Amino acid sequence: DRKREALVAGSPIQPIIKDVGEIYSRLLDHRPVIQGEIRYFVKEFEEKRGLRELRVLENLKNTIFETNEHVLPKCEQAMHDNLNEAFKRLQAANDMFRRLQEREHEERKLQADKLMVREEKRIAHWEEFMKEQENKRAEVDEEHRKAMERLKEQYSEMEKELAKYVSF
Repeated sequence: DRKREALVAGSPIQPIIKDVGEIYSRLLDHRPVIQGEIRYFVKEFEEKRGLRELRVLENLKNTIFETNEHVLPKCEQAMHDNLNEAFKRLQAANDMFRRLQEREHEERKLQADKLMVREEKRIAHWEEFMKEQENKRAEVDEEHRKAMERLKEQYSEMEKELAKYVSF
């Protein structure tokens, strides 16, 4: 390259080579033009994108502000009101269930008391029945004993009378 430059530097061809290089650059070397176009495209894209992103961020900021200032307090109030109402209903339902349980408990207690009274009556009736049976058994035993004694007396008298007839 240095030899060429040394040969070209002193020769009349130098302006021609310079012109050819310039023509070559303009016709065939598109790097400067492409780089310029790329810079322009990137600049446009970043400006438009930056504005679009700025608008999106601004919209987000407005939405968040509106949500924090208006929607969130309304939601909190509605939730608070509904929770209070639900809590009151739950308390009323709880009271009703408690009363129902108390009534059921009282009814079961009454049933148990009635059952206990019936059981006591049945036991008393059974004891009375058993006493009656014992008395009747004692009466029957007494009658049987008396009947046995009468029969013994009757048989002994019959034996005596038979003994009178046997001695003949």
